Amino acid sequence: MTVSLGQLEKIDAFRWRIPKNYKQGMRTDGIIYASEDMLPSILSDKAVDQVANVAFLPGIVKHSMAMPDIHWGYGFPIGGVAATDVNEGGVISPGGVGFDINCGVRLVRSNLSVKDVQPKLKDLVSALYNEVPAGVGSKGDIKISASEERKLLAEGARWVVEHGYGLKEDLEYTEEHGEIKGADPDGVSPRAYERGKSQSGTLGSGNHFLEVQVVDTIYDDELAGVFGIEKDQVTLMIHSGSRGLGYQVCDEYARDFIHSLSKYGIEVPDKQLAAAPVNSPEGKAYLGAMRCAANYAWANRQCLMHLARNAFERVFKAGRNNLGMDLVYDVAHNIAKIEKHNIDGKEKTLCIHRKGATRAFPPGHPDLPAKYSKAGQPVIIPGDMGRNSYLLVGTSGAAETFYSTCHGAGRLMSRSAAIRACKGRSISRELENKGIIVKSSGRETLAEEVPEAYKDVNQVVNVVHGAGISKRVCRMRPLGVIKG
Repeated sequence: MTVSLGQLEKIDAFRWRIPKNYKQGMRTDGIIYASEDMLPSILSDKAVDQVANVAFLPGIVKHSMAMPDIHWGYGFPIGGVAATDVNEGGVISPGGVGFDINCGVRLVRSNLSVKDVQPKLKDLVSALYNEVPAGVGSKGDIKISASEERKLLAEGARWVVEHGYGLKEDLEYTEEHGEIKGADPDGVSPRAYERGKSQSGTLGSGNHFLEVQVVDTIYDDELAGVFGIEKDQVTLMIHSGSRGLGYQVCDEYARDFIHSLSKYGIEVPDKQLAAAPVNSPEGKAYLGAMRCAANYAWANRQCLMHLARNAFERVFKAGRNNLGMDLVYDVAHNIAKIEKHNIDGKEKTLCIHRKGATRAFPPGHPDLPAKYSKAGQPVIIPGDMGRNSYLLVGTSGAAETFYSTCHGAGRLMSRSAAIRACKGRSISRELENKGIIVKSSGRETLAEEVPEAYKDVNQVVNVVHGAGISKRVCRMRPLGVIKG
C-alpha cells in the first residue's frame, strides 16, 4: 500500500495531510511539509507511507510529520519527526533516530574573505584532506584507552576539549553543550566500544563532508550580525556523526526491540518501527546507550574542527585568533530528546524523535546561548557539494513541529543509481569547472554524492521558510570539499 497524490489533502502551499483513515490503526494524521512541485519525487518511494506507519506508535502526540527533505529510511522516513507522551505510555523507537546516531553538522566562521582564500584554495583543500582522516573504516591519530572511551561517552565534547582538542567556548555553541546527560556507558556493547575506539576525529564516508564555503547571500543583516556572518566571508562546515559506534548501538537495540512489541502489546505495520515504552527498562537502556553515541558524535565533530583549525593555521601562517575560527553552532540531525512542550495549554514531557531533522528553538528559549537568546537557535542546513548550504534560525512558528525543521537537501537517487548515472564521467573535473575543488578517498564516493543525486536544497529551504518553521539568515556556496 503506497500513498498516492490523490490521497493527500492540501492544507496550504507548504503542508499536506495524510488523513488518519488512510490506514486502520493510525492514531493521528500525517503531515508533510513540501511544495506541490516537490510531491512527485517525494511520492516516488515508500517514504510517505512510512509517515503513515509512524502514526501507529503508542503515545504519539499531534501528528506524524515529515520535512521537505523526506526520503525512504529504516522504519521512520529520513526527515521524520514524531513526539510521544512519556507519561502516557509513549514509546521510543531506534528507527526514529537512525543508525548514524547524532549525525549532525557544525558551522565555523572565519575572518577570511573569499579573496584571501581563493589563491590558496588548492593548498587549503590538500591540507584539510591530509589532516582529517576520511573514508570507510577510517582511523584517526586520536587514540584512547578503554577507560578513557567510557569517559568520552559520558562527557562528550567536554572530555576532548579538556584533553586539548578545542576551546571551552566551543561547548557553549554546541547543542547540549556537547554532553547530553543520562548517558550510560554500561549500556554500550563491547563490539560498539571496539568499533569506536580508533574513530574519534574521523570524517567517515557517504554523505559526510568537510566543506570550505563562502557566504554569497545575506537574507537578514541583523541576524547575520548576531552570528558573526557577513557577505563574502569564508566559513567551514563539518558534517559527521557517531561512526561505527553509533551504527552498532542502533543495530543491536533495533533488533532487541522486536521482542518488546509482543511484551508490551505494541502493534505496528513494520517491524523496523520496533519500540518500547520510554519508561520501560528497555526504553531506558536504549536512551542511555543512544546518549553515549550522541556524545561520541559531538566529541568527534569537536576533534574534526580542531584538526581543521590546525590546517587553516598552517596554510595561512596565522593563529586562531587572527583567523577568527569561531564555532557558530553545532546541531544534531538524528536523535531522540526528552523535552517539555506546551500541548493544548498543558506542559507535557515528550520524547521527540528527530530523524534527519534539526532542532530549531525560537528566540527566548532557555536552552539557547545568551548571545543568541533574542535571535533564536542557529539552524544549519547543508546542500549537495555542487550547490548551496544555508544558515537559518528557529522561530516561534516551529511550535507546530516541536521546534523541528529540515536537515539537508534529501536524496533523490539511491547510491547505486547515482553510480550508474555517473559512469564515464569525472565528477571532480565537473566540479572544478564550477570553481569547486574536491578531494575524496575514492571515485565511487564522488559518484554516490553527485549533486543531481540530491534534491535542490534551495527548494527545501524555501518550504521551511515559507511554512514559518525556520527563517533564512544567509546562504553559502562551496569552494572546496573533502569527502570520505
